[in-house]
Amino acid sequence: MSEKTIFDREGVFCVSGFGAVADGMSDNTDAFQKALDKAGEKGGIVFVPPGKYAFDGHLTVPVDVTLEGTFACVPAHNGHRDAKLPEPGSAGSALLVRGDRNNEGGEPFIKLNTNSTLKGFCIYYPKQRDDAEPYPYPYTVAMRGKNPSVLDVELVNPYNGIDATGNERHFIARVYGQPLRRGIVMDGITDIGRVEDVHFNPWWSMKPAVMEIMTKYGEAFVIGRTDWEYMVNCFSIFYQVGFRFCDMGQGPANAVLTHCGHDLAPYSVVVEQTQPHAGVSFSNSQFMGEFLIKDTNKGPVKLTGCGFWGVGRMDWGYNGTPVIINMNGDCHVIVNGCHFVHWDCDSERRGSPAIRVNCRSASISSCYFSDRKKHISVEEHNRSCIITGNAFEGEEMIDKTETSRVECGFNTVLP
Repeated sequence: MSEKTIFDREGVFCVSGFGAVADGMSDNTDAFQKALDKAGEKGGIVFVPPGKYAFDGHLTVPVDVTLEGTFACVPAHNGHRDAKLPEPGSAGSALLVRGDRNNEGGEPFIKLNTNSTLKGFCIYYPKQRDDAEPYPYPYTVAMRGKNPSVLDVELVNPYNGIDATGNERHFIARVYGQPLRRGIVMDGITDIGRVEDVHFNPWWSMKPAVMEIMTKYGEAFVIGRTDWEYMVNCFSIFYQVGFRFCDMGQGPANAVLTHCGHDLAPYSVVVEQTQPHAGVSFSNSQFMGEFLIKDTNKGPVKLTGCGFWGVGRMDWGYNGTPVIINMNGDCHVIVNGCHFVHWDCDSERRGSPAIRVNCRSASISSCYFSDRKKHISVEEHNRSCIITGNAFEGEEMIDKTETSRVECGFNTVLP
């Protein structure tokens, strides 16, 4: 087969023409890299036909090159978990990663550069185990340079998913799978990043050893320094933290998230730090677990049209959600048009409110509180809290300290 083209088109190179073997056993690192380097001479597409391609090393996608498999839309392979369903590599372009087991700090399997793209693959770690503590591996993908993209990719069972740090204008879209420790980490982004339609679910395994590491240590989305991160339709479940906003050494984030959510976790969101001038905004999003704003945060937190549910006691030792929104820090928090269901679930901390207000200032308006329990507690650190236009089941239950500056009005009690 000619290494020049598979479609009679200039700039399209097939890995088969460079010696790649789709037998699930042969190491294809050199063959793939040769094809990528050839495409990198002028820019182009490296095409990967259907099959199982094993790797012991690492790949670098050059500037202006796309590494493309056969999936036009992100696939799902949960046959490892569920009998009679498709297994990883059963069809389409599958990349089987074998190298760097127990070397979490090693090189990523694939590194993207400026204008380079990874598209249309199922990526699977065949030696990963779920009957004992999972093996650590490095990140599957690292995004560097300007405008790197990951599209229509299934990350079946990586230990760490995507390292989206040190780049500008990254684009991550239609990525599904079950990263075990971390899903996507973003930091050092000085120009707008975009993350769309990313879902992390336990499709590979729900065995106790896997669930323990996810629920005790897992983080689905870690957002460090980003100057306007836009996230849409991003969902995760069972991770200890769904969305964590923090400073990893390059400063904190400002971000806008729409139609996002995290289910069945101790912490749906943890806000450690955000940029003071912009902060973070969630709209039309859904959360099951505690939304924690730490006392280190100074940026505004804005929640509009969101749904919040507490989580009951779980098998892995979690006692349940006490407070649904736990506000701390020298920041302003806005909660508007949201609804709250099933809080005060921790039997060891009974009497917890749906919202604990211990931040500098807060506004809670047009919300619905479904349970006949303590609704809002305004505590010592708060200097201003406005509570208006809300609907409470049974009776209005708002606690406040003698020094609290709370303005309440136009709230409704539902019989």
